[in-house]
Amino acid sequence: MSEEAYILEFCRQWLPAWTGNEPETLLGFYTEDAFYSDPAHPEGLKGHEQLREYFTKLLAANPNWLWEPVEVFPTVRGFTLKWRAAIPVGKKKIVELGMDIVELEDGKISRNEVYFDRSRLLESLPKKKKK
Repeated sequence: MSEEAYILEFCRQWLPAWTGNEPETLLGFYTEDAFYSDPAHPEGLKGHEQLREYFTKLLAANPNWLWEPVEVFPTVRGFTLKWRAAIPVGKKKIVELGMDIVELEDGKISRNEVYFDRSRLLESLPKKKKK
């Protein structure tokens, strides 16, 4: 299997773990000491304890979003992934494109940096009522 085929297969298994509100399944793709960052946590989270807490809240709030790989680019330590996400927000669905930098150790993610513009998503969320 080529390196690109391996990466695509990894993504086809990993990305569905972001759907369905099963944080332990998603966590299984990460090393115990994995580093993770995204636009909500640009400073990053480290290790299963922090990731579990964040993934539990994030997946509970977004159980029906769908992720798919668009393109992968192998790197020395892993790959860069261009992805498409369909995110239900109320009666609407927002489709976003983004990229991840992923480093692997023994078939698990040791570093995952997520980049996308979340402004359309934030604009679509229900506004909190002022007291």
